[in-house]
Amino acid sequence: MNDQLEQALDQIAEEKGISRQELISMIELSLAAAFRKDYGQRDQNIVVEFDPETMGTKVFDVKTVVETEEMAAEEPQKLIVLEEAKKIKKTYKVGDEIRTDITPKTGTSYGRIAAQTAKQVIIQKLREAERNVQFSDFKAKERTLQNGLVQRIEGDTILVDLGKATGVLFPSEQIRGERYAIGQRLKVLILHVEPATKGPKITLSRSHPDMVRKLFELEVPEIFNGSVEIKAVAREAGSRSKIAVISTQDGIDPIGSCVGQKGSRVQTVMAELGGEKIDIIEYSDDVVKFIANALSPAKILNVQLDEENKEAKVGVLEDQLSLAIGKAGQNVRLAARLTGWKIDINGEKIESEDSSQQTADSDQKPGEVEVTPEGSVEAESIDSKAEEAKKE
Repeated sequence: MNDQLEQALDQIAEEKGISRQELISMIELSLAAAFRKDYGQRDQNIVVEFDPETMGTKVFDVKTVVETEEMAAEEPQKLIVLEEAKKIKKTYKVGDEIRTDITPKTGTSYGRIAAQTAKQVIIQKLREAERNVQFSDFKAKERTLQNGLVQRIEGDTILVDLGKATGVLFPSEQIRGERYAIGQRLKVLILHVEPATKGPKITLSRSHPDMVRKLFELEVPEIFNGSVEIKAVAREAGSRSKIAVISTQDGIDPIGSCVGQKGSRVQTVMAELGGEKIDIIEYSDDVVKFIANALSPAKILNVQLDEENKEAKVGVLEDQLSLAIGKAGQNVRLAARLTGWKIDINGEKIESEDSSQQTADSDQKPGEVEVTPEGSVEAESIDSKAEEAKKE
């Protein structure tokens, strides 16, 4: 075995992440291109076999036997009609491969131009293989967190160095109000990876709900090992998130695990997200309980479900109305996204016997607001209705 060639093949295979056999195939393709340039004929399908042990090459014109001339005419370099094949050897049949040895005689050189062609083919094939390896590597990392370095800022778009490739953080995937500087270290979520001619196109995100999910997986061992599960995440990046958690093992407090001692775990996640507030609530298969938990920190009086339309009417005391709705409807909007239910909140009074009849004669419900799971607010003005409810 040629030791230098062996070392070169091993080194390239390790650096580029390409198998040894792929490298040998590249060498064979490059030598075939070189032979074709100096000696090849139009009707030949050149195939080169390279032996790394002897550094020797064999060149073949390879054709497959087909039945009719019409079929052979489709790819005359690669196909030969059965009638012609039988002239070479009578036992040939349709589907057989004919390999004609056309190796140049000893001492014949491929020539300087052919050698340059071989070199270019090897470089091109190495780049292609490297791009394929790179794409496969990052494709497997979709929806995972990666550490990156801000490499360049182009307007509102941030280019992030991920080590072996560069990812793009578009404005729509950035946390609202967050500022970036060249050289800044960032945790980013790999959102999408697509193949491209110059390497994989990697779209990053810091605003996606999975960013919150993955940060908690990093900070909370109970989530990482599966004893606590995040069932749902609703997020308005840069402002507030709600996550629903449940314990899969007896004796483990899912909320306490996520909060950590003196709030250490949740504070670490919040700090990574620029101070974004995070509500951690307990998931329940009981929809009523889940909706009530999701509207935390407001206290809920009652929940009425319309399962056919997946709508929930929630009653709260009037002094809890603004808390249930949240600033600009954020609390109820996030609760709707978290649960997947359309939520209609009604303010209710604790009334005396003297006023009960008067209330019974009126159909008006102060502070009524309706929110869909997607977060659209179906009230004219949440804040104004909340204020009206307070005044009454």
